[in-house]
Amino acid sequence: MRVYLGLAAKRQDIPARVLDRVRAVVETAFPVPADVIRGREWHGRGVSLFGWTNEPDDSRQPPLISEETGRVLGLNGHLADPADAARLPGDTVGGCFSAWIARDGELTASTAINRVCPVFYAETPDLHVVGSRALLVHLAAQQVDRIDHDLMALQTMIRQGFFLSDETPYKGVSALRPSSRIDLRGGSRTITETPLPEAAPAPTSARRKRAAVDELADALLATVAPLREAGEPVNLALTGGRDTRILAALLHAARVPFRVTTNGLDTHPDVILARQIAARLKVEHTVIAPPQTAAKDAVIVEHPLSRAWETLRTCEGMTSAYESIVSYLPYSGKPTMSGQSGETLRAGSLNLLQTDLGDKALLRRINNTFYKDEKLFTAEANAHARELAKPWQARPNRLEALDHIYIWYKVGRWQASARAGSLRRGDPVRPFLDNRVVRAALSLDQGWRLSEEVIYSLILRFAPELRDVPIEGKPWRFAEAMAARRPRWFERTHVPPAHMPTPRTGGGWSWRTSPGPALTDVLREQVLGGLDALTPIVNPDEVRALFADPVVKKPALAWHLYTVSTLLTGLYPGKEPEGLDAISVSRPGA
Repeated sequence: MRVYLGLAAKRQDIPARVLDRVRAVVETAFPVPADVIRGREWHGRGVSLFGWTNEPDDSRQPPLISEETGRVLGLNGHLADPADAARLPGDTVGGCFSAWIARDGELTASTAINRVCPVFYAETPDLHVVGSRALLVHLAAQQVDRIDHDLMALQTMIRQGFFLSDETPYKGVSALRPSSRIDLRGGSRTITETPLPEAAPAPTSARRKRAAVDELADALLATVAPLREAGEPVNLALTGGRDTRILAALLHAARVPFRVTTNGLDTHPDVILARQIAARLKVEHTVIAPPQTAAKDAVIVEHPLSRAWETLRTCEGMTSAYESIVSYLPYSGKPTMSGQSGETLRAGSLNLLQTDLGDKALLRRINNTFYKDEKLFTAEANAHARELAKPWQARPNRLEALDHIYIWYKVGRWQASARAGSLRRGDPVRPFLDNRVVRAALSLDQGWRLSEEVIYSLILRFAPELRDVPIEGKPWRFAEAMAARRPRWFERTHVPPAHMPTPRTGGGWSWRTSPGPALTDVLREQVLGGLDALTPIVNPDEVRALFADPVVKKPALAWHLYTVSTLLTGLYPGKEPEGLDAISVSRPGA
């Protein structure tokens, strides 16, 4: 993991006390042990660039800070071709990255198409501050040793568990938008934004469909080609769903050695289907079961306060503790891969539930994205949410709006913060986050991607052996449509295989969605005990009603409240909680 911070003075050189403060606070903002952090600095006329990393060496990446002819470069993330460093900050470079460029009197930072390697910025009367960690930017910009939270910005964290804006939990700190650059020179700040690609009309012939899928397939293949020289197999986290299946097929087609692991109980559809996929592709498969009681009638989960502290430390208050964040391990160069953000290939969040694609239904989806659970929130918080929704409501193409909301926020804010967990322990390969892959996907018609025909075609192109392996969860969308229009014999011979629905109990059970009374009690105690800190955002009576039952009925919302409550009541920054007992959550029917 790499962390960058740049300073640009408005009128004179940067005071030594500011540089000393930056050096002092980096350990708070970098979520790894202090003894593994190494750093470099560059100082020019009115500009400073700091870089830190826990990577053991720079042999597989450009140096942490490199001095070229006429400029200094820092790279957060990776480039598909290291030689492309000379083209930065170009927005068509392949890879997943943000760039930091400095010279005397000038400082530039830029994001790629999905800003999943983020850039945050703030301003003081004397300085411009830009960095890859929001808390670090905030601490560097503060005159005193204090953290000021942006309460209204946190309303979206409670609604969705991530940010639906360019705001952060910290006053005065904003996130740079996708495909954007911030230029600081002569005391002034200029932000330039490149619009996301416009989708072409859906192809109308089989030949044109193949050509479009081939372009996306070539972009995906290019992201994994370097892994042939990795020297050891890639470890792929495989489920029974769509996105990791594409990656297994992709590695198979690219002839990249790999093995797969699946987290879950033996009876879960993810485990059952992952076994089938691994067998078809003839790769090693390992199942990692959650900790359980001796009788296997319950799972053992860490105390929510420990979970929240680690999530706040890693994600800086921009991802809910409801999510499972990869815990810290010493840095390893072993290649790993997962299917995060694969919805980019299937029109983003549209694919989750939306069946009615009429204008009114899609507008309702936009509205519900920004201001769901209105009764829970104060009038001020709801007004703030409605202001955030307005630019998206005004877009005439609703499908495009929802597609881009996914890239801007679900990837650019949620994924950007959540992936810090895996970045600090290695250098994961994320084909779905590659600049070229995202551009190729967004250039395809949203309705066609939403049908899932594109990703099914990719799977067959990469690994036809997987043609008749069922899919977990809901059926293929285009297969349902085909079956409705065609006679029964066509369904038997032409429609993809049936899906394996996730049961509500038994194998498909999850402690996060069925928390039980003991876990509910812990969540309730923190949220209601710290309700005063939340009252500018939420209505206390509605919060009490949410926790009125022995088992909370909206566990994700409860976790979001818990996360924000622990942030505002000072859990982090601070020492890791100690002496907390794990909690047993019983399986249904046990």
